[in-house]
Amino acid sequence: MLRRDLSFLDEKHICPHCEQEMSCCEAPPVHVGDGLGWGSEAMFICLNDSCSVFLRGWESIERQYGHHASYRYMELPRSKEGNYMMVGNKDAFKASVIDREELQRQNHRFQKEKDALSRLDSCVAEKNLEPVLCLILDEAASIAGRRKAISLLAELNDLSCIDPIRNHSFRDNALQMECNRILDELLKRNYKKECPACGELVKQQAKKCMYCSETF
Repeated sequence: MLRRDLSFLDEKHICPHCEQEMSCCEAPPVHVGDGLGWGSEAMFICLNDSCSVFLRGWESIERQYGHHASYRYMELPRSKEGNYMMVGNKDAFKASVIDREELQRQNHRFQKEKDALSRLDSCVAEKNLEPVLCLILDEAASIAGRRKAISLLAELNDLSCIDPIRNHSFRDNALQMECNRILDELLKRNYKKECPACGELVKQQAKKCMYCSETF
């Protein structure tokens, strides 16, 4: 949940074999050589199909190992030490090139979730609904964090939570059912009901909606 260091996105690595800029790619979870990870979530790989390392690698691997494969030159972030990654075809790693904007969006979301979680313990005393809604409406947030946020809805007793929650598309049906149960309790506690036509809140005893004139 910590903010990830994305400073590697600003690095520029040049392949010494073809002098082309290398691509920043997601690192595979396992190092094929020793079964361990690379120690980095990303790596810079030369994806130039005309690079001499890639072109000569086919013959070299065929001769030494009898396999149809080649090599790509690679470097880890914050390092200029070179290494070579075995690849089975020319498209390997091309689908793993990191989308800079998407990664930054994910990092921003991680930070918002972390901040919201840190404020849950004080949100009732502060009557602050914002961190609770932030977690409940974040489909990528942890289930445990979202459940804790849902449990605080009753204590907050803030009817402004109803519209955003009712209009949210939950992927987890259990979370949605729990939210709906608590929202129904809040409505009863505050002597309110939702107009079935326009969704606005009206008094429990109302026979006609003051917003759309729907009769009950």
